[in-house]
Amino acid sequence: MTSVKVSLNSIDKVKDFVNEISTFDKVEFDLVAGRYVIDAKSIMGIFSLDINKPIDLNIYAEEGIDEILEKIKPYLAE
Repeated sequence: MTSVKVSLNSIDKVKDFVNEISTFDKVEFDLVAGRYVIDAKSIMGIFSLDINKPIDLNIYAEEGIDEILEKIKPYLAE
């Protein structure tokens, strides 16, 4: 598992982020905010979180992590 922080502070960013990670069919993604764990491919789930703050993204991938990180680079929190 790989963990990174992502910033999804607008509706457009959330939609684009979900579209990007949905291309990885065999990889699971979870967003963790406090005690809440949400499927990162769920737009409705993401909107149940406070998107004004960076959110932890857990990536469950055996291989191809570099490709995934490259795709989500625009969403990574500084």
